[in-house]
Amino acid sequence: MTSPTRIAVIGTGLMGTPIARNLAAAGHTVSAWNRTAAKLEALAAFDVTPLPSARAGADADIVIVMLSDGPVCDALLLGDEGLIAAMTPGSALVVMSSIPVASAEQQAAAASAHGVDYLDAPVSGGERGAIDGTLAIMAGGEATAFARLAAVFGCLGRPTHVGPAGCGQLAKLANQLIVANTIATVAEALLLAERGGADPARVREALLGGFADSRILQLHGQRMIERDFAPGGPAKWQHKDTRTALETATTLGLDLPVSQSADALFGDMLDHGDGELDHSGLIRELRRHNALPVT
Repeated sequence: MTSPTRIAVIGTGLMGTPIARNLAAAGHTVSAWNRTAAKLEALAAFDVTPLPSARAGADADIVIVMLSDGPVCDALLLGDEGLIAAMTPGSALVVMSSIPVASAEQQAAAASAHGVDYLDAPVSGGERGAIDGTLAIMAGGEATAFARLAAVFGCLGRPTHVGPAGCGQLAKLANQLIVANTIATVAEALLLAERGGADPARVREALLGGFADSRILQLHGQRMIERDFAPGGPAKWQHKDTRTALETATTLGLDLPVSQSADALFGDMLDHGDGELDHSGLIRELRRHNALPVT
């Protein structure tokens, strides 16, 4: 696919906005749509053209979808009035939302029947990774479609082709289980240090560089210590993904007890009204579980 390319970004929330901005900065011709039109205003300064509807982006060379969940994506993409039916054969559809594996497979089949390349390409790295163009991009679909879009993905981060359609979502579910479980473990460790009389900040510092080190300890551990829970990755979306992962595991005959425990904690966090906080705010739920002051 030659550059510059006409790209329509459907969904300009925390992730879609910097994705559209980075694509425009790379020289592509970018348009965008969002259900809340006001969210498009900030993109005007970056030469991103607002679209009056999602279907108005159907004539783009590439349509990138970054919406909240599977049902929302299915409603927009599928059916005779859906976006796929309006796209030009030979164009490409990239769904970067985190959706069920079965949804990705169904969307891929619909796209193929219409002559449209399809990749499910969810991402990891949060809002910061989207802004910096350093996202981990997990792509499922045909290898030829991935190769065709590699340069575009390169504007957004580090792409990896992981298998046929649906495998991008499997990779993202694996990512989300690791993230959720590690956040829970880091929160428990810092709470243990605090309760035992150690300085959690110094304990975190001592662990950096050892076997316990991780991006979660580095970034989210610091958030927990500073009580900075402004959402980079809202807990409600973390819980959505762990639920999807556990449902997928059940269909595969797997029992994942560690992930079940982390998922239950995130569910309790949402029940207590903290779903809009960053997922590192899980430490607040652990404080509740231990009858400690929640800050």
